[in-house]
Amino acid sequence: MPQSGGFTVLTEKRVKSNRITIGTRGSKLALWQAEYVKTQLQKLYPDLTVEILKIKTTGDKILDVPLAQVGGKGLFVKEIEEALLRHEADIAVHSMKDVPTDFPDGLHLAVVCEREDPRDALILNKKLRIKSEELKVKSGQLKPNSEISNPPLPPFSKGGKGGITQSLIFSLPQNAKVGTSSLRRSCQLLSLRPDLKIEQLRGNLDTRLRKLDEGQFDAIILAAAGMKRLGLQDRITEILPLDISLPAIGQGAVGIECRVNDEWVNNLISALNHPETFLCVKAERAFLKKLEGGCQVPIAAHARLKDGRIVMHGLVGSISGEKIIKGYSEGGAGHAENLGVTLAEEILSKGAKEILDEVYKSGTPLVNGEISS
Repeated sequence: MPQSGGFTVLTEKRVKSNRITIGTRGSKLALWQAEYVKTQLQKLYPDLTVEILKIKTTGDKILDVPLAQVGGKGLFVKEIEEALLRHEADIAVHSMKDVPTDFPDGLHLAVVCEREDPRDALILNKKLRIKSEELKVKSGQLKPNSEISNPPLPPFSKGGKGGITQSLIFSLPQNAKVGTSSLRRSCQLLSLRPDLKIEQLRGNLDTRLRKLDEGQFDAIILAAAGMKRLGLQDRITEILPLDISLPAIGQGAVGIECRVNDEWVNNLISALNHPETFLCVKAERAFLKKLEGGCQVPIAAHARLKDGRIVMHGLVGSISGEKIIKGYSEGGAGHAENLGVTLAEEILSKGAKEILDEVYKSGTPLVNGEISS
């Protein structure tokens, strides 16, 4: 492509100035993601001016009500998409787990950046963390004064069968109070530890960690990716294995949405796409779409590429954790969407529809007698 002052001229019809506006939520994590995209674009196009527009979404405004009780889809993206359609922003940077499977007319998912760790993280309060470190030192798993290490992303047993991986989840005290903003997480935890008291935890990462430090919880569960991106990985006690807590659809991945007909913008951001992550997220989102689920229901899936093939696990769980239906599928990388649909159909055939119908009927799901989100 021809160059002009270090900036790639992507189309002869381009009449805009070399400026692009990113629409994003205003949380620390959302801004980190927007700044990351800004930095990558400016590395590619030094003469490009990138502005960040902070937009407050419905999910940001409602902090005192569980998301499952609010209902609806797109709680963290709707207002940003409206800014795209009004041409107030050129691209929107999202956490993929917040993005509905359907887009407004005229908008599409153009890019998915390389994925961070997709797993969930267990963070214990100070008292329990000290105990867990002492336990690991005694057992030889941890040398004195060394940081708690987490294994790389492990192979997941085919079909989700076999023994459950060892985890500190099983070392939590009886009736421990665990904070999470996710029915997906709570149902999986309760399936293993029905005695746990799951309570609602909303707010940004700083707020959630502060509540833990104040003693409101014995432990909290957060996405490992967000903790790592904000430099808070030292607060992680354990990264939960996939067979303990299967992630949300798209967890750990950052997506870029834009107008379909804006050729200049689509070409500009295309270099940020990570093909492997895009395929895996595509399979997960096809799974979610077939189940007709949103991001506030107990649905989980994780896909990865192995030897050129997509390997995918998914599940649907009851709010109480008493029933969890799991499935496994694998296939060629060129059939990502079909793979996700096939896995969803398998899980539906095992009774997932009845579970999801019950979740949607409940309106304000209860966990251990408490409203949870």
